Amino acid sequence: MITRRSFIVATGMTALASTRVFGANDTLRIGVIGAGQRMRGLLDAADKVGPYQIVAVSDVYGPHRDAIVQRSKGLATAHLDYREVLAKDIDAVIIASPDHWHVKMAVDALAAGKDVYLEKPVTHTIEEGATLTRAVRSSKQILQCGMQQRSWSHFRDAVEMIQGGSLGRVVQVRTYWWQNYHRDWAAKPINQQALDWKMWLGAAPDQAFSDEKFGHWRWFWNFGGGAMTDLFTHWIDVVHWAMKADQPRQAQMLGDKYIFEEWECPDTIQAAFRYPGFDVVYEGMMNSSIDGGGLEFRGTEATLKIDRDGFTVHREHVEEEKNPAVTARSVLDGTISHMENFFECVKTRKEPNAPVETGVAAARAGQIGNLAYLHGGLWAAKA
Repeated sequence: MITRRSFIVATGMTALASTRVFGANDTLRIGVIGAGQRMRGLLDAADKVGPYQIVAVSDVYGPHRDAIVQRSKGLATAHLDYREVLAKDIDAVIIASPDHWHVKMAVDALAAGKDVYLEKPVTHTIEEGATLTRAVRSSKQILQCGMQQRSWSHFRDAVEMIQGGSLGRVVQVRTYWWQNYHRDWAAKPINQQALDWKMWLGAAPDQAFSDEKFGHWRWFWNFGGGAMTDLFTHWIDVVHWAMKADQPRQAQMLGDKYIFEEWECPDTIQAAFRYPGFDVVYEGMMNSSIDGGGLEFRGTEATLKIDRDGFTVHREHVEEEKNPAVTARSVLDGTISHMENFFECVKTRKEPNAPVETGVAAARAGQIGNLAYLHGGLWAAKA
């Protein structure tokens, strides 16, 4: 297994920090914050890990709350305000709210002595990174970032190969992700009477409700960051992990709204990032999904191509019919393994596979790409 770097955790402990001692089979008491589609996927993964109990749920949309209460067989209490969930006798919270709420909710949960599974991107702005990191490292709480590749077995094996020199010197990484929102993600009208829109907005500027903003909030600057913080964030985290570098020096980004003119974030993107000794490129769009998403680590001796189904290694100096030289396939959804790692860390107090620094760095790279887009296509680190 790949050796994990250790972290020096501040000795301060919140007054409300949990002192519960767990046995291996003890049931975790969980609070759910943000109960939409992604939360359903996370709970599906948790069902395969267990044992856990949903104690309370908060969401600003009534049908979402009701669905989680039903899922808990009526045991969970339902709340509009997430702070009421934090006041419950729970061990941890899973947060899958819109991005602009992530840091506020996570910091409040940590202060209340709760461990946190925080969906990616863990921050909405670059500035929030320091706030979240400080909150985690000044507490004794566990925070797992929702970068599930960190627990996905074939990603871990691939990173070990890259770090072991199997590809030679890697000087370029290609990343890509194509989706088709016209086919898969049509915004569905909701019952506005069951929604507290003002609370959903939170600290975002006051604005009128629209089904598009509620359903596709990731593509509006007040709430998300488009493909760069939704999709690219996953892949750049794998790059940071494999290449042991997480600070881009320069970024360029071309972005256009060719398909969804009602969005604020671009739906078609080409971006490039320069790191010390290697470059990373990204491309994607929202109306073509034939290839899905993946990465290519291109080295002097071999190229490793990887996605969520598996990876292949192609050697530079062998006959073509002998390629790929190595093939590995995924046997388990990494979200399951990632949730299992979180549950284990809640019980053992060990560092999770995706600690706060990794999530902050991955979000920051996507945010830097967006800064380049919004400022003429170029960004450079200050000297």
